[in-house]
Amino acid sequence: MIRISGVSHTFASRAGTVEALRDIDIEAAEGEFVAVVGRSGCGKSTLLRLVAGLITPSDGEVIVDGTLVTRPRRDLAMVFQRPALFPWRTVLDNVLLPVEVFGWRRADHRGRAMELLDLVGLAGFERRLPHELSGGMQQRVALCRSLLPQPRAMLMDEPFSALDALTREELSVQLQRIHMEHRTTILFVTHSIDEAILLADRVVVLSPRPGQVRKIIDVDIPRPRTLGRTAHLEDVARISAELHELLLPAQAA
Repeated sequence: MIRISGVSHTFASRAGTVEALRDIDIEAAEGEFVAVVGRSGCGKSTLLRLVAGLITPSDGEVIVDGTLVTRPRRDLAMVFQRPALFPWRTVLDNVLLPVEVFGWRRADHRGRAMELLDLVGLAGFERRLPHELSGGMQQRVALCRSLLPQPRAMLMDEPFSALDALTREELSVQLQRIHMEHRTTILFVTHSIDEAILLADRVVVLSPRPGQVRKIIDVDIPRPRTLGRTAHLEDVARISAELHELLLPAQAA
């Protein structure tokens, strides 16, 4: 579904050039959940912007569903760190924003919008304004908005990083449930090892800048998953320990 082949990217500025990514090779199969982890500044967000078609790689290519990515695509949805809701629009109107952007009939998609709100626990909140919601609830609205067009793939850039730990875990569990139900291909950037283990089929570990693929780890743990006490706690601990070791600074390893 998503194939990133030999991708490198360098930013140019008046102060010089910055090599963000070097020779990245990653694949995400149809319906697969791939998490990307790495230290700050390693190029994780740049990688998502390349896949989204918001910027063009300096070298290499990004292929989505067999087509070279050269511009933003309608079948790719992106979820950012902040929900970016319009404050004057109700919850339902924010979820239905893609309908206006794509020129669709609102009546054809209202039912799906309501179903998505129910799926994330926001039934009954459709007439509320964003300022009446908590941060976690706002991010749920943003998630529903991204799912409304039924995208082939979702690109998620640390969507829960601004939330408290308990809300992050709750939303991670909900996202796991949504992925299990809809089987959307997801490329998910995170700083959280726990999130990566809870959500991903595979975890891509990037080196410090310039970001390179240091290792790809399979998370072969049955779903649904939990970070609490389970029969697979030993597997969770093993993968967590390996990820921590890979992300430690060289001098601390």
